[in-house]
Amino acid sequence: MDKNKINDASEAYNIVMDAIVTQALPPSHKVSENILSDMFGISRTIARNLIERLIAQQFLVSLSPRITQVAPLTLLEIRQNFTLRKMLLPEVISLAGAKIDIEHIRQLNKRIQGLLPVKDDQTALQLLKINKEINLAFCAPAGYPLMNDWVRQLEDTAMRIYWLYIKTRQSFPYSGDQQNSLLDLIKGDEPRAIQAQVQDMIAQTEERILNAIFSHKQFYTQDLLV
Repeated sequence: MDKNKINDASEAYNIVMDAIVTQALPPSHKVSENILSDMFGISRTIARNLIERLIAQQFLVSLSPRITQVAPLTLLEIRQNFTLRKMLLPEVISLAGAKIDIEHIRQLNKRIQGLLPVKDDQTALQLLKINKEINLAFCAPAGYPLMNDWVRQLEDTAMRIYWLYIKTRQSFPYSGDQQNSLLDLIKGDEPRAIQAQVQDMIAQTEERILNAIFSHKQFYTQDLLV
């Protein structure tokens, strides 16, 4: 065990994922046990296991036995993420229905509104984490652990995508009013209306994010760097 190094797998995972989301580890950046150990104080054993886990989750890509990089973030990845979320989230949230803790989500939504407009990277990351917590709170009551794992992975990728919007617009790609409208439908137990609202929210968010990307010259590269 490395002395004075992080040896907790969950803590190490959160640290590295935060770095990927905020582009402290940008797309296509080389990653190794030594790099993670030097940058974040993670023990080599934990770093080795973490790299394997992130490759399996497609946040890192292995180009050769000796070369591993942060997964690229391109328009293709963004469109795929939104496509999968439009397929999965409306169904899962409508299944969760009355089991969703509406008041908890309203409180989380208020916290997001209190962080706007975004003034620094720490606030932006905090906002993204709260948003992820909201979406997991929508889906978890459906009671399908494997599906929740898929949702969690999609939300982690969505954090990378939303980071681009927040950094360029200092705002969030959907409004608190949209979220509250969805909560009202859930409270009224209207599955079809819930599905339609979730689908519409995701589609509008996708459009806003793509418009933000197309209107900023720094994104005219393969990897979308802030």
